[in-house]
Amino acid sequence: MEPSNYTPTENPMLTGILGRCPRCQQGHLFRGFLSLAPSCEVCGLDYSFADPADGPAFFAMTIVAVPALGFALWLQLTYEPPIWVHIITTLPLTIGSCMLLLRPLKGWLVCSQYFHKAAEGSIDHEWHARAKRGRDAGKS
Repeated sequence: MEPSNYTPTENPMLTGILGRCPRCQQGHLFRGFLSLAPSCEVCGLDYSFADPADGPAFFAMTIVAVPALGFALWLQLTYEPPIWVHIITTLPLTIGSCMLLLRPLKGWLVCSQYFHKAAEGSIDHEWHARAKRGRDAGKS
């Protein structure tokens, strides 16, 4: 099928959370737990455009931090347990929650990059030259 025969996602959040291709919404986005597939097995979309970097980890830690801290404070203030209790309860809960969020967040960010046609930033030299000429003309 031609790439033009596919309807790109209108909801990058849902498509990404489900781990589906942002172009056809049928193929898989991931090859493993967190590694992206090289391309969609259905429509052939090359996923090399995708670079969520540390975004998924940042968002997962940010989302989990407040509830994890709340749990740790509640546990400490209610029961006053020794530190090893926190190590076997709060630490695994925090790490596990972050791990559960990584894949859906990464899928969402990748699909959002496709949806919004995100690209690497570049400096627009022509725009800067026009702006400088405008500033210089204003000084005269």
